[in-house]
Amino acid sequence: MRAASNILRLGIKELYSLARDPVLVVLILYTFTFAIYSVAHGVQTEVNNAAIAVVDEDRSDLSSRIRGALLPPQFQPAPLIALDEIDPAMDAGRYSFVLDIPPGFQADLLAGRTPELQLLVDATAMTLAGNGTSYIQNIVQEEILRFLTRAEGGTELPANVVIRAVFNPNLESAWFMAVMQIVNNVTILAIVLVGAAVIREREHGTIEHLLVMPVTPGEIMAAKVWANGLVIVLAAVASLYLVVEWLLAVPIVGSVALFALGTALYLFAVTSLGTMLATIATTMPQFGLLSIPVFVVLNLLSGGMTPLESMPDTLRTVMQLSPATHFTSFAQAVLYRGAGLEIVWPQLAAVVAIGAAFFAFALARFRQSMSAAR
Repeated sequence: MRAASNILRLGIKELYSLARDPVLVVLILYTFTFAIYSVAHGVQTEVNNAAIAVVDEDRSDLSSRIRGALLPPQFQPAPLIALDEIDPAMDAGRYSFVLDIPPGFQADLLAGRTPELQLLVDATAMTLAGNGTSYIQNIVQEEILRFLTRAEGGTELPANVVIRAVFNPNLESAWFMAVMQIVNNVTILAIVLVGAAVIREREHGTIEHLLVMPVTPGEIMAAKVWANGLVIVLAAVASLYLVVEWLLAVPIVGSVALFALGTALYLFAVTSLGTMLATIATTMPQFGLLSIPVFVVLNLLSGGMTPLESMPDTLRTVMQLSPATHFTSFAQAVLYRGAGLEIVWPQLAAVVAIGAAFFAFALARFRQSMSAAR
């Protein structure tokens, strides 16, 4: 009971210290409001307003139909350019795509031959290049099929493929980016807040006061974990309701209470990691430089930005030791697909196991740093 009382009182002290730090308060508000909204609207994976030009060497009805099918909002109006203008225009970055329709294209199709179209792509914008190429290919194939069906007096195909996106029916990247940004920001803020709390104790000299009090290093560390974790959980839940669901109009399918539970368990692991980093660094600038590569790797390789299946086998195996990987899988299952506890409990169990290992290692480092301070 005494240990629980000490952890509670020390945690309340952490909350008071955090409330008196305007920089960290502003950081929390920014991270779960403007940062979520701006990324959700600014980072788009679908094709939108892409610059495209057409070199029409055929000047036929079919080539005009293909050019006319490249419509907003996916593409800007496609101007006609000459063949010798392609390289200068793409080198200058005026167009992301240039479609070259060869002479005799329509006649070759009607004669049963297989002519080829050339699509030149500026692949420096990787996501736009990949998605835009798929868009253009589908548009061209559909226009050719319609033209040949009408020209030959045929009938429509007896079967059509109907695509239904279950969890994001309009395939809007804002739906995906808004939720994933909350997941990523939980990781970043957990490391920053608890690390700043440990270093603040050292820089302000209050660590010496704690050393003469009847408290143990484990109680001090547990207080920092629950206090900073509570702030982040409340901020993440408020951001889900106010920013994601209300401001961005993204529906939350699953249980927010279950997400809050999983976030609390995940913060047990990540705040322990932040404490360990703070025991290695001696000043706040050192802690900032040390933590940046840590949470960048956790976020980029957690499976949120790129699927784990596309990673090398060795890297995919190593990332199973990261709590961020299991938390990302958990958050996507709950918030995207409405999964219940009976489905996501393996991810939660993995987070708890990894968090226990992180906490034990961080506690050993924290005890060493406090012994050195004596």
